[in-house]
Amino acid sequence: MVRDVIIFDTTLRDGEQAPGNTMTPEEKLRLARQLDALGVDVIEAGFPAASDGDFRSVREIAQEVRRPVITALARCHDRDIDLAAEAIQAAARGRLHIFLSTSDLHLEHKLRMSRDDAFELARRSIRQARRYTDDVEFSAEDASRTDLDYLCRVAEMAIAEGATTINLPDTVGFALPEEYAVMFRTVRERVPGADRVVWSAHCHDDLGLAVANSLAAIEAGVGQVECTINGIGERAGNAAMEEIVMAGRVRPQLTRFQTRINTTEIYRTSQLLSYLTGSFPQPNKAIVGRNAFAHEAGIHQHGVMQHGLTYEIIRPESVGIPRSTLVLGKHSGRHALERRYRELGYDLSEGKVTELYREFTVLADRKREILDEDLLALLHESFHDAPEEYHLTHLRIVCGSGLAEADVRMTGPWTGERAARAGGDGPIAAAFAAISEILERPVEVSNLSVRSVTPGRDSVGQVFLQCRIGGKTLSGQGASTDIVEASARALVHALNKERHAERLEATAYDSTQHWGV
Repeated sequence: MVRDVIIFDTTLRDGEQAPGNTMTPEEKLRLARQLDALGVDVIEAGFPAASDGDFRSVREIAQEVRRPVITALARCHDRDIDLAAEAIQAAARGRLHIFLSTSDLHLEHKLRMSRDDAFELARRSIRQARRYTDDVEFSAEDASRTDLDYLCRVAEMAIAEGATTINLPDTVGFALPEEYAVMFRTVRERVPGADRVVWSAHCHDDLGLAVANSLAAIEAGVGQVECTINGIGERAGNAAMEEIVMAGRVRPQLTRFQTRINTTEIYRTSQLLSYLTGSFPQPNKAIVGRNAFAHEAGIHQHGVMQHGLTYEIIRPESVGIPRSTLVLGKHSGRHALERRYRELGYDLSEGKVTELYREFTVLADRKREILDEDLLALLHESFHDAPEEYHLTHLRIVCGSGLAEADVRMTGPWTGERAARAGGDGPIAAAFAAISEILERPVEVSNLSVRSVTPGRDSVGQVFLQCRIGGKTLSGQGASTDIVEASARALVHALNKERHAERLEATAYDSTQHWGV
């Protein structure tokens, strides 16, 4: 039997608590709207007692995001509960989430109270929360290290006092999957009224087991999992929502659960969170990492070209990624090289591919990644001698606390000078946006690095970038004492390479629909 599992997203609360993940109220509202589009069931919007900003964030999200349940976190303190209730007052569906430690370790060293005192404090707090709403969640913090008899006693009381969701978190990522599942089974079997509430799992990743523990809890009868986008959160992070959801999608016969998540919005949500926090998932992160659907090994590339399922258990389109990528490097095979040349418009003979592949393997031993410009250089020996048809003639930047603005003038393969003004989140982004307007086509910069060439306050900075222009991946470099100007010149350098490639293709020998070589 397949069960519905509630997705409780705590990116805006637990996820934001991690160092470097702080968001403004406006950014949190923007992410909450995307979480709504993603289809999460519950959004934990924040901890209103933590700060005025958090209170305002929760209140604005409750007012404007109407479909999901909006919940606010509160300690078992009167003021916390009152503030949380006020913050979610305007929600179409509001929930109060209160928590108290139950492990002897926390009771003795953090709260400095007895089990009986904690029990009575939790009882009073649940009663107070119930005066505001019928939807109350109680979390027994550090449940996975709590004495089972006491945990059952607390859970029984919480149900009797009207809590509708009981969360038993693995607060410090201590549990192993089997023992976490046993904890839930034991509590659900021993506590009267257990069938009247939703049981919830909240797992941290200190041992790298947050997702495994969450899946074990679902198998043990849990009806809600608390998780975050990209797995962000305190210390090693929380259970990654995208991994839990896709485990259910890919292995339904074994996991036997389903969610209401619109999986095609997963990648977009991940990218928005990364953009807002400036913290991107590691390249090998499951589902949303840069390399999750990238293949360099020749055997894998050949298999994926024949049939995606050979080396991909998830279709990239199902999580919102347009397609798999074949990264050309020293492990790549002849088939991937031939395919990329064909995508660039070159229909090469078998003999020419064999010749180019020999040169390619020599180059790949020296370079970490092969760009399209490298392939063009192998094909056209003169490619790197690109004439400068594009010139940056004027650059003026205005920036401060708001959006940066760039005024750019350029000459190019057109008559006279062209000018554009554009804004961006920073001076470099504004300069790139203005150049894109002049070109009247998009320019996607995928990588940018800066290094100092000369020492001192007036040192020259050199910028190296990779970008995608006209379907080709190209690099560019520029230098200046002004790093924004150096970045703009690096982009212009890449544009000149792309223009040179176009001219070579236009005059290629025996040109028909493809370019014969």
